[in-house]
Amino acid sequence: MPRVVITGAGTINALGGNVPGTLAAMRDGHCGIGPLEFRDVERLSIRIGAQVRGFEPSAHFTPQQLALYDRFTQFALIAAREAMAQSGLELTDDLSRRAGVVLGSSGGGMTTTDDNYRAVYQEGKNRVHPFVVPKLMNNAAASHISMTFNLQGPSFTVSTACASSNHAMSQAFQMVHGGLSPVMLTGGSEAMLCFGGVKAWEGLRVMSRDGCRPFSADRNGMVQGEGAGVFVFEEYEHARARGAEMLAEVIGFAMTSDASDIVTPSQDGAARAMAGALADARLAPEDVGYINAHGTGTAVNDRTECAAIANVFGAHADRLMVSSTKSMHGHCIGATGAVELLACIMALRDGIIAPTVGYTEPDPDCPLDVVPNVARERPVEVALSNSFAFGGLNAVLALRRI
Repeated sequence: MPRVVITGAGTINALGGNVPGTLAAMRDGHCGIGPLEFRDVERLSIRIGAQVRGFEPSAHFTPQQLALYDRFTQFALIAAREAMAQSGLELTDDLSRRAGVVLGSSGGGMTTTDDNYRAVYQEGKNRVHPFVVPKLMNNAAASHISMTFNLQGPSFTVSTACASSNHAMSQAFQMVHGGLSPVMLTGGSEAMLCFGGVKAWEGLRVMSRDGCRPFSADRNGMVQGEGAGVFVFEEYEHARARGAEMLAEVIGFAMTSDASDIVTPSQDGAARAMAGALADARLAPEDVGYINAHGTGTAVNDRTECAAIANVFGAHADRLMVSSTKSMHGHCIGATGAVELLACIMALRDGIIAPTVGYTEPDPDCPLDVVPNVARERPVEVALSNSFAFGGLNAVLALRRI
């Protein structure tokens, strides 16, 4: 069956406004988490997040476009522009009719929703802008990407909480791998850092007030982030024929459901997803050199994920490098798997493993090599990217150096 390679990557997140800036920050172990800056933040008990700072929408979009683009759509389009530019794709009429976009987003236009609830319920206005619905709908970013680049093939949005972008990228991989389309744009975008978005997450009581420290014994919760990651998935022979640079090869995926609890993760569900990705890619456990962990920094997630890794990889688990870049860019919810895929590409292409920053104290329940605090240079041939979502929905991607 057709092989699938990545020929373009783009991002905007708390670590950087593009891929080079983000990878440099990951190499340096930079933390993008800091005080939140938006209206009514003083009413929140959680006041930190991995926010995209200094972002001026008017520098990227016209006033007419901004009337239609929520913040999450803006992020998605910026990332898509970078990915398409790097790919060097020329979209002929025939290719446009077959190429598409599958994007992940959990909350969609949360800023638009928040602003308009305020307008109606707090300020007493009786009208909202006529474009509120097309601006806040979850598929808005995918639709605008398809219109911007004239992608007339399969285009839709996946919304599976924190696994949204990994599920989306898995679907895009399957479409290229199965011959449905030679090119798909895919990834995820999220912008939930607004008053209502953070207030809702506060209610879960899983948020840290002082930082994200995955796998560290003193961890005390997750930290929200925002941003987007978008990639060009392309059929190998199509990419080779036009002389495209190939960043990595996507070689397998798996999706599972815990079918048990809406918020508490299952070791079995996570393990079946990792084992399924290995089987789909026809890999042995010892073939894997690096796992970008879901690693949220909550006690239960980290403990469950480490146990699942130990279960799947056995004796090889002691030789695996496992890091959580959420310690730097925060938990970008529906976009998090897409931003984290950049760390996998860096490991495969450059042999640089992004660290788990903020790590202070080993936890006996997390006895893995979590690449604490400092990036490591080590050649890697195969990497996994884990996403385990509320609702018990799991998605794991396998990538190979090319």
